[in-house]
Amino acid sequence: MLDNIKSTGKKATRDGFGAGIDAISAENDQVVVLTADLAGSLKIQNFIDNYPERYFQIGIAEANMMGIAAGLANGGKIPYTTTFANFSTGRVYDQIRQSIAYSHKNVKICASHAGLTLGEDGATHQILEDLGMMRMLPGMTVINPCDYHQTKAAAIAIAHHDGPVYLRFGRPSWPMFTEDMPFEIGKALHMAEGTDISIFATGHMVWQAVEAAKELAKEGISVDLVNIHTIKPLDEEAILASVQKTGCAVSCEEHNRMGGLGDAIAQVLTSNHPVPQEFVAVNDSFGESGTPAELLDKYGLSVADVVKAAKRALARK
Repeated sequence: MLDNIKSTGKKATRDGFGAGIDAISAENDQVVVLTADLAGSLKIQNFIDNYPERYFQIGIAEANMMGIAAGLANGGKIPYTTTFANFSTGRVYDQIRQSIAYSHKNVKICASHAGLTLGEDGATHQILEDLGMMRMLPGMTVINPCDYHQTKAAAIAIAHHDGPVYLRFGRPSWPMFTEDMPFEIGKALHMAEGTDISIFATGHMVWQAVEAAKELAKEGISVDLVNIHTIKPLDEEAILASVQKTGCAVSCEEHNRMGGLGDAIAQVLTSNHPVPQEFVAVNDSFGESGTPAELLDKYGLSVADVVKAAKRALARK
């Protein structure tokens, strides 16, 4: 099963978002799109060309964009807000909390350029706290897809979900490998059966985990590989089923080790089935300028880092 997971090429997850917007907008005329001066970066030009009356260019006024989106939701529309992840969360957290989450507005907060793989724009733009911020908001659904195909599927699926959603994706071209795989909000994707160790990964780190699992297999280590695209609601059943087989776990995320996927999994394990867990994540620091590959290596998110974490967890069984 692991050998069947292969890249069919590279496209950015933000391109998958653009493709998803095209598909869902043709299907549902209640979908409207707002942007804060970043239409090109969010790949929504086709939507603008096809549905100019459903497009709102707010300018560099992200807080205002969230308020307008809340109002559009009150009017029965399904607003998708679009800007970088840093501006989608850190800059407008108060507006999201008060105007969207508190009253459970049907707003889809779509956030590109997340994590270290934003690259050369540096620490001010590479938000690594957003998953934690958003999963702490009551009623907020948090989704972090892994490739072009899964991001396209998520962009379509969230229109059918009633309530606020945070959809996180990225800037760089990235391997595509989930074209024929299902996507369901809140349902983890079991990608490979294994018996020695569970590896749970989200976002760009799913591909790193696939590559690491293949390296571990060469050493006779069997990996149970689970793609956690929905951080909240978390598929606790899938997590527990996996660790009950393997007895140890690694969590992998392009995010601060505090507040994100690793913390969410740790809460499940400590309450239900404690096992050794290792974290592959940024260790309580900001990023810096560099290429995505350089930054993943420097901050401990490389394939080799996943392999090392797996061996540490195995040693603790």
